[in-house]
Amino acid sequence: MKTTFIEKLREPRPLLGTIVSLPSPELSELLSLIGFDWLFIDMEHGPLSIGDAQRMIQAVKTDCNTLIRVAENNPVLIKQALDIGADGIIVPLVNSGPEAREAVASARYPPVGNRSVGIARAHDYGLHFMDYIQRANQSVAVIIQIEHQQAVHNLDEILAVDGIDGVFIGPYDLSGSMNRLGDVFSDSVQAAIARVKAACVQKGIPVGLFMQQADRLPAELASGTRFVAVGTDTFFVWSGAGKVVEAFRAGLAG
Repeated sequence: MKTTFIEKLREPRPLLGTIVSLPSPELSELLSLIGFDWLFIDMEHGPLSIGDAQRMIQAVKTDCNTLIRVAENNPVLIKQALDIGADGIIVPLVNSGPEAREAVASARYPPVGNRSVGIARAHDYGLHFMDYIQRANQSVAVIIQIEHQQAVHNLDEILAVDGIDGVFIGPYDLSGSMNRLGDVFSDSVQAAIARVKAACVQKGIPVGLFMQQADRLPAELASGTRFVAVGTDTFFVWSGAGKVVEAFRAGLAG
């Protein structure tokens, strides 16, 4: 059986992921084969249907985990993401304790939460129904996103909620909420990020972060970040292709 994302978070080794937003099973398959530990399947900003996401999950090889970022903190969207077999969910824009409790409850079966039961891919369409529902509450990861200054203000009440398996910092939206959109390395934004990291470490909650490029990875991991999503599928395509175009044009000019 594949190692769960929760189990990986308990290991000392940091975890490398990337954001996938294009509806391509082949691309998800390739990224898993390259060696990413996990894929951040983006249904908040990506043009993905629930069917697209399921086929992307089905294509993943090796021990790579798949986490779906749902479009919003909505029990129906969370239920659908887990029913298609995602290893966990990432819930965007969690700004308060009650919102964090709602996210956790939506991902857990009774009596812990209120996730409803249906025949779906997660338990092989009913073939392993009882086995799945008996272990799902312990094996499905609930990751909440801290990406607004309101969430930083309410950090203590958010992190006090039972059932949060990890916190993922969204630096770009956080910078926007602080009127510094895109300026993620400004002193004020970095101070807010450092506060979130310190609080998570104190609570023993794994913390993750998005970064566009890998040049700052050593410093990020040294700061206590346990799981990272570096770049996006679209970034890899245009940056790699752009280098070829630049080399071709330079050759013509020479």
